[in-house]
Amino acid sequence: MKVAIVGASGYVGAELVGLINQHSKLSLVDLVVSQNSDSAGKLFSDLHKKFRQVCDKPLQAFSQEWITSLVGRVDAVFLATPHEFSVQWAKEFLSIGIKVFDLSGGFRLKDDKAYPKYYGFAHEDLEHLASAQYGLAEWYESEIKSANLIAVPGCYPTASLTALKPITQQSLHVPGSLISVTGISGVSGAGRKASLATSYNEVSLTPYNVLKHRHQPEISQEANASVVFTPHLAPYKRGLLSTVTVQLKDEVTLSQVQAAYLNAYEGKTAVRVLSEPPKIDDVANTPFADVYFEYDEESHVLVACCAIDNLLKGAASQAIQCANLSMGLASTFDLIQGVTDE
Repeated sequence: MKVAIVGASGYVGAELVGLINQHSKLSLVDLVVSQNSDSAGKLFSDLHKKFRQVCDKPLQAFSQEWITSLVGRVDAVFLATPHEFSVQWAKEFLSIGIKVFDLSGGFRLKDDKAYPKYYGFAHEDLEHLASAQYGLAEWYESEIKSANLIAVPGCYPTASLTALKPITQQSLHVPGSLISVTGISGVSGAGRKASLATSYNEVSLTPYNVLKHRHQPEISQEANASVVFTPHLAPYKRGLLSTVTVQLKDEVTLSQVQAAYLNAYEGKTAVRVLSEPPKIDDVANTPFADVYFEYDEESHVLVACCAIDNLLKGAASQAIQCANLSMGLASTFDLIQGVTDE
């Protein structure tokens, strides 16, 4: 599959370049930045110096002419772009037969009325919003294979849903009960653009966007349950941990909970179900999601945790999982050693 990356100058774009560069069935054709970007014309390796002599491709400025030039050259694009950009331009790629892997939030929420509240704009591509496939790779393999527009999940929803979905999918929770989700992320989740609010020296562990974070409806939508999500920013570079607390039905046993997780992730090589709490250091710079749960049969309270790398499993490597599935490969092909072509 011949691919291009739009938004290649950022942290997620750089991770995509690294993963595609080592992938035997993906070929990187173009790297693109916004039309007015100061990075246009520079080499990718000028911005991300660890890629010197690995990827010295020039960064092209985005334009309508560039899109037109893709016909016959590119099979798919990865959009590591602002949400409104993806909404505006995804249809242009789709109209010329180019598959879209969108890493923004532009097509994640099925309710278009939620966009003004959580994203600050009215969605103007309802046709593709309705047809977009949510790209939680372990849960929607067959749907991703046949989709042309894949909405790659956010980092917080990926970790939160990986921990929660085995329970809600089996309806083991008490309907209508409070589901609390706490997420903690490193500063790279805020992107590469300099900001005092996310400067490493200024950051202390703190919650933000309480009761109004845009990932709350995304988690609720895909869990098919109402959650209260509280994100936190922490003073470390990369990695993310979500902790879910949920009330289960009185009749649910520990063996049922164990079976729910083991059945959900059997054969899913990117998810590791642990017998001890996960650590950020164990998943940083990897495509893995580490899951742990503890269930109190007396109080019927379940606490489940999931640790991921926010830039990889929470963005770039999950996008590659979706690309693998669209090519008929195992989702972790060329991401995890030993996973072969199906």
